Parts: sequence; C-alpha cells; structure tokens
Amino acid sequence: MLGDRMVHIVDDDESIRQSAAFALRVSGCRVATYASGPAFLKELPNMEPGCVLLDVRMPEMSGLDVLDVMNERKVPLPVIIITGHGDISNAVRAMKSGAIDFIQKPFSKDTLLGAVEAGFEYLRGEADRAAAAAKATLSLAMLTPREMEVLEGLARGLTNKAVARDLGISSRTVEVHRAHLFTKLGVRNLPEALKIAYAAGLADFNS
Repeated sequence: MLGDRMVHIVDDDESIRQSAAFALRVSGCRVATYASGPAFLKELPNMEPGCVLLDVRMPEMSGLDVLDVMNERKVPLPVIIITGHGDISNAVRAMKSGAIDFIQKPFSKDTLLGAVEAGFEYLRGEADRAAAAAKATLSLAMLTPREMEVLEGLARGLTNKAVARDLGISSRTVEVHRAHLFTKLGVRNLPEALKIAYAAGLADFNS
C-alpha cells in the first residue's frame, strides 16, 4: 500500500485515467485527474504536492509542452511519463527535461505502483535536500566574511599559502581562520566543511 499520498493523472484517454485512478485509490492514494494539459496547468498554483502521471500525446497540449511549462515555473513535482510504443523517443526527451521515469501503455498495476513509489521517493529526497540546504545555510551564516573567503579558496583547491596570497594575508592567519571555521561548522576536516558548503548551494566553489 502506498498510503495517503497524492497522485495527479494527466491523460486525455478517459479509460486510462479511470483504470489508473482505481488502482492507485485501492492502494491508498488520493487521486486527481485532468483530461488535458491546460486543465492540469490551470490548477498548478493551488495544487497539492504529489506525483504526476503525464501522458505524452494529448491533442490540446503535449506532455512535453506541459513539462516545459512546469520547468519554466520551477514546479518541483516528480513527473512520470505515460507513453505508447511509438513514443519512446519523446519519453527519452521528457526524461532529459526532468521527468524521473516513463511507463508504456498498456501498463500493469505493479508497473504503475512501482513508478509512483519511485516518484514519492524522489519527493522525500527533495525534502531531505531542502532541509539539509537550510541547515547548511544557517551554519555558514555563523562565519565571518573573511572565513567565508578562506573556505572558498580552499574549496577551489588552493593551498593555505595560495589562499593567503590571494587575500593578502599571512599563511598563519589563513590557518587561524581555517581552524575557526572548522570549529563553527562542527567539522574535523576540509571535506566535511565542503559538504556543508555544497549543501548550501555554493557549487561555484568548484569553479
């Protein structure tokens, strides 16, 4: 049983909507169905977070077009593409655009439930990453501007001497700042400090 979780089904084929909705409800999910891409997008602003089952071929607006709009609006819902046998190339394109999986029609109940479970795993991962990012950001906020500069230099792979040269300070001062930022972050070494920096979204340290 998947439990009390939300699934949004977007498909112009009523039989698909009904059969998929029935299988999901029997498994404990709550389900909302939409007969077209525009109908689904209209509800996005007030939509309950959940997994999205999105058909590729629909008359008013294709699944790829819907996915493009979701990306433009930065909608963080996991999308599973529903595809016919002749739409594999479109399914692959959709996955390159952010869909997490695709299932082919006609699909079995087990295939459907497995794909949806993967969607919920993705949601849990997003929640965990968001929590980690918030925690990391708070941790970095404790650092002084100079300590942040030292951390950035170290994250770029520079030695203490190189960081000192860039910042116009002594190597000994860099070592002091490094020790202080390790203490404030509660870490024992540079890799642990970098994990916090990257979790906070400071990926440009790699550049």
